[in-house]
Amino acid sequence: MRTWLVLCVLAVLAGLAPFTWLRVTTLDQRTEPGAAQAKPVAIVLGAGLRPDGTPTTLLARRLDIAARLYHAERVDAVLVSGDNSIAAYNEPDAMRAYLAAAGVPRRKVAADYAGFSTWETCVRARRIFGVDSASVITQHFHLPRAVKLCSSAGIDTQGVGDSSYRVRTTATVYGYAREVPAAFLGTFEALTRPEPRFLGPREPGVSEALEAPR
Repeated sequence: MRTWLVLCVLAVLAGLAPFTWLRVTTLDQRTEPGAAQAKPVAIVLGAGLRPDGTPTTLLARRLDIAARLYHAERVDAVLVSGDNSIAAYNEPDAMRAYLAAAGVPRRKVAADYAGFSTWETCVRARRIFGVDSASVITQHFHLPRAVKLCSSAGIDTQGVGDSSYRVRTTATVYGYAREVPAAFLGTFEALTRPEPRFLGPREPGVSEALEAPR
C-alpha cells in the first residue's frame, strides 16, 4: 500500500513538473496591466470567436488590455495573431475591428493570419514580423507558457495577464486544468524550438505600424 502511495505521489509530481517549471522560470517576466512597462509592440493571442464572428469574452479582455496599453503609450503597435484557416473564420480581422472600436487606429495594428498555436505565433512574430521586444497579452492561466515560448523564440518578452476568474469562472478553471498537459508540449517547444508549419517571406506589417502616426 505504501509503495502505491509513493508511486502515486511521484506520478503527480512528475505530471506537474513542466507546469511548475514554466511558472517559476517566468515569474519575473509576468505582470498586471497597471504595472506593465513600455514595450514597442503588444502581441495579442487569439482565443476564439462567437458564432456572430465577434471575439469571445476572454479574447475581448485581452484586446481591452492591448487598447489600454496603447492609450497609455506603453505600446506603440499591436500584433494580433489568430486562426484564418477557413474563409468563414477570421480571428485577426475580428480582433482588428474590436481594437478599432476601442480607439486604436487600424494603421497601428498588424495581423498574423497563421497564428495557429502559441509557439507559432511567437516564432512568426520574431521571424516574419521582426518583433524583438514585446508585451504578450493573455489570461493568467496561459501567461507562463506564452512568455516562455516567446522568449525562446528570441523576443524580449513581458507577459501582461488578465485575471478572468470572476468573469468567466468555468472557462478559467478549465484553462488552468488544460495548462497542465499543455505544459508538456510547451516545455518541449521551448527547449527544442521546432519549425512552425507556416513561415513564408518577411512581412512589413509591424514595422509599418510602428512608423505610422498615432
